[in-house]
Amino acid sequence: MTEQKKAVYFFCIESIEHVAGNVFRAASQALPLEETDILVDDNRVMKFIDPQGNAFYYVPTDKVVSHDYLNYLPIMKQHFSDFDLAGIITWHEGQNAPDRILTVHTTGDVDSANFGPASPEYMRNILLALERYRIKAGLDDFSVTTEATHWSGMVYGGGTPDMIPQFPVPLLDIEIGSSPLSWSNERAAGVLAESLTSVFKSDGLKIRNLLCAGGVHFEAGFASSVFQTWDNSAFGISHILANQWLVTGGYDQEDGKSKLEACVKSIQGGIEGISFHDNLKGVYKDQLRSLAVDLGIPVFKHKKLRNPETIAWGN
Repeated sequence: MTEQKKAVYFFCIESIEHVAGNVFRAASQALPLEETDILVDDNRVMKFIDPQGNAFYYVPTDKVVSHDYLNYLPIMKQHFSDFDLAGIITWHEGQNAPDRILTVHTTGDVDSANFGPASPEYMRNILLALERYRIKAGLDDFSVTTEATHWSGMVYGGGTPDMIPQFPVPLLDIEIGSSPLSWSNERAAGVLAESLTSVFKSDGLKIRNLLCAGGVHFEAGFASSVFQTWDNSAFGISHILANQWLVTGGYDQEDGKSKLEACVKSIQGGIEGISFHDNLKGVYKDQLRSLAVDLGIPVFKHKKLRNPETIAWGN
């Protein structure tokens, strides 16, 4: 008998949130949600059990969880510490950010090397589900992508980076971006709502977990590799360390390698390869190469992700 798995999703249902309320309503309409005895912000936490016995908890909140971690972290630890996955449903915006996107990223502050636990398998499952339901919904002008690892609590003053690893469950931000027209798209909200219950549905391929480094916040080379398959295998993408934070975090310094090691330790199942962007400066590549030697795994340019059968895996 397969062990029951549990996921929890947080939805800020106040007007300050542009996406979560729509997704929560879509989930409430599509699923037979049941009340639990858990209250958060005087809101009743709801639950759905799928045919396989997996449990999905839906938590309405008054604020975006990562924007007020001082308040929500104790609640998360009290009720959800033994869960397999957590997700914050929210919006994405930003100067020069791509529009009409369904996007997912892991949680971490690269500068300080405080990384939340990451599950490449579950992140891949939800990205594949988003793509599958995007096509089903006819959202031809939307695309599914990944973002570099970050934590919006830094922007909104929601707490300090050392709080990130204190929640022992892999935590993803699952977003719609990046304009008001996209945020209000009801079909996009429906795609997210449908995808959330697919996080434990695997296609059975062998997952080769990677650490990805370099490039920009939305790095197409890393994002597209999620959908790459070969020889009954696929890439497991989780933490992506954008070039800008490798620089500001001093990853070229003596402690840069230990920061990379901290990132690897946070990835469930470890890693089987390191992929770096071609434009990453040599000193950062050297740190990654040194780490790869220690781990006995291949390190390669991101362009090689297009031809995974040429990568000399360790096993």
